[in-house]
Amino acid sequence: MHGSSIWPPRSCRKCGPRSSSRRTNVGGLTPEVLAFIGRKAPPRREVVTRRDIRKYAIATGQTQKKYVDGDVAPPLFHVALFWEVVPLDELSPDGVSVDKLLPKFPLEKAMAGGLDIKYHNRIRAGDVLIGNRTLTNIYEKEGRSGALIFYEVVLDVTREDGTPVLTEKTTRLLR
Repeated sequence: MHGSSIWPPRSCRKCGPRSSSRRTNVGGLTPEVLAFIGRKAPPRREVVTRRDIRKYAIATGQTQKKYVDGDVAPPLFHVALFWEVVPLDELSPDGVSVDKLLPKFPLEKAMAGGLDIKYHNRIRAGDVLIGNRTLTNIYEKEGRSGALIFYEVVLDVTREDGTPVLTEKTTRLLR
């Protein structure tokens, strides 16, 4: 196809098929690991208190009156609210609680890959929130320094009556 008037080529004897998201088995993903895609964690129910909002606001330097008074939760409050609290001896070597939603990956050094949050309604003191987490994707790519595995987890938070509060998609990468 080199020298052809069709560009970019759909495939080439030298380059192989063209794909903008080529997924190869560079990180050793197995069918057993990929079978976790779509897996859901048990729902988490959390009650939002004024005290929790105030503590989070002060700890994160968000000093607006509505936050310090505990009326409305600041942005990212839900992260602390839904973070699993475990004894110290149950933490991974990097100090994070082990996520039972995820499979055992062949690569273990984790890095943040992205966070996309869509807020639908404010979190307020007295809200009873339900968090539902789903592992939505696992894929791998070849990076400059070797294999990379990406995974995506979606957290949907609603009020107990079903009113949507937020949707968060977290992407992490492993190397």
